[in-house]
Amino acid sequence: MKRREFISLIGGAAAMVPLVARAQQPAIPVVGFINAGTADASTRRIAAFRKGLSEAGYAEGQNVIVEYHWLEGNYDRLPAVVTDLVQRRVAVIATPSSTEAALAAKTATATIPIVFGVAQDPTELGLVASLARPGGNATGVNFFAIEIDAKRFGLMHELLPKATRFAVLVNRGQCDTH
Repeated sequence: MKRREFISLIGGAAAMVPLVARAQQPAIPVVGFINAGTADASTRRIAAFRKGLSEAGYAEGQNVIVEYHWLEGNYDRLPAVVTDLVQRRVAVIATPSSTEAALAAKTATATIPIVFGVAQDPTELGLVASLARPGGNATGVNFFAIEIDAKRFGLMHELLPKATRFAVLVNRGQCDTH
């Protein structure tokens, strides 16, 4: 082999190294986070979410990207947000405290994992096959809010059997569920 051919071969190989190295680096996973409320009302929930990521070995912006989508009560934006996430094939769709977002994601994809947080029974909603064996691509947390609320009213009635009315006060500014 002549000297010029050898140098060309080495130079070509050296030029290919960055391309090969770049091709071998795995893509950073993207988590699509959809919340019905506002970022301001969800600061504690986001802190807990980030802590969970950290405990699982993920550092936001380093080895995982989280795209936050705040619906701010505008559910008409939900189909476009979910469609965009599905088309871009994000790694996970997280829908804490948004039944509508969980249902929209479940309708839009059978392959991208969905992690939800809902107040209703996820089997009745059609998100999972059963609580013991969810199956499919969705899993999450059920707060059993309806069942707990019914128990609370039962206890209140036991404590105050002659009461005919109860009032519930809600601070919408501190609540990102509906």
